[in-house]
Amino acid sequence: MQRRTLGKTGYQISEMGLGTWAIGGSWGQVVDRDRALHGLAYAADQGVNFFDTADVYGDGRAEELLGAIFHQRPDILIATKFCRRGDIQDSATYRYDTVKRYLTDSLRRLQRDAVDLYQIHCPPTWVIEQGDVFDVLDRLQDEGLVRHYGVSVETIHEGLIAMNYPRVASLQVIFNVLRQKPVADLFPKASAKNVGILARVPLASGLLTGKFRPTDTFPDADHRNFNQNGEAFNVGETFSGLPFQKGVELVDDIRWMATGRGTLAAAALRWILDQPAVTSVIPGFKNIDQVQQNLAAADAPSFSTEELDRLSAFYRRSVEPWIRGPY
Repeated sequence: MQRRTLGKTGYQISEMGLGTWAIGGSWGQVVDRDRALHGLAYAADQGVNFFDTADVYGDGRAEELLGAIFHQRPDILIATKFCRRGDIQDSATYRYDTVKRYLTDSLRRLQRDAVDLYQIHCPPTWVIEQGDVFDVLDRLQDEGLVRHYGVSVETIHEGLIAMNYPRVASLQVIFNVLRQKPVADLFPKASAKNVGILARVPLASGLLTGKFRPTDTFPDADHRNFNQNGEAFNVGETFSGLPFQKGVELVDDIRWMATGRGTLAAAALRWILDQPAVTSVIPGFKNIDQVQQNLAAADAPSFSTEELDRLSAFYRRSVEPWIRGPY
């Protein structure tokens, strides 16, 4: 497993990390605890040393799972997120006492003394523009409770603003072959400022596994059901903002990516890894099989210049006009 430096943190993190939203909740049937723990342990055995979570994933369940298995593993780096346990539009959510309470609760669940990377969890744009929350994070970092911090953003604009705060070490962005805008608009500036990039929603909520049909449906508790049109949160978090049926159609046009790379999912993750500005990609999982499928991307052949150009043209021509919501 190759490692890359996460911006100004100096952390050497695995280029393939894992996200834990799927084992926390909002992805249909809740994953059995033992199955989730086995998946986490297997990933660590394969060289994954970076895991992303949030205090609202399963109402803290994902953090508790990470704490249960990695509390005696300082070599495992954990990034968690905050603000969505409260009202994200209320300025009180971002005050010192509130954020410290969120942080203390996360540390208890993670069974750690400090968070390796603490991220604001997709706050409204005005929170980033106003900037008071960064003073709070500076204070918590000075107290030793936060080692480094970053921002999970919804739009290029938010990412550009966030990087103006000097201690912001990373940005977490929606990025995949169906969501390519950051390549030109954000990544060069992040590299210039030594800000790490974490690629989330890398398989477009499963679209890029190639397993879906236009008639497929999802359980009521799955965000791919209740947030298809942005009913609960930013529509970009679900199928990268594409209408589901259109997304399935678009994926059929790029199945050629998998040739020589095993699976479409491995190829889609490999494409992300081939972007120099990306530090780590963080696909989710529900079992060891899915962990294995994700990690296969690290050994898949890189894309040629001609292939990259073909996929870039495909995005501009066929995908970008269909993306909904701010990005």
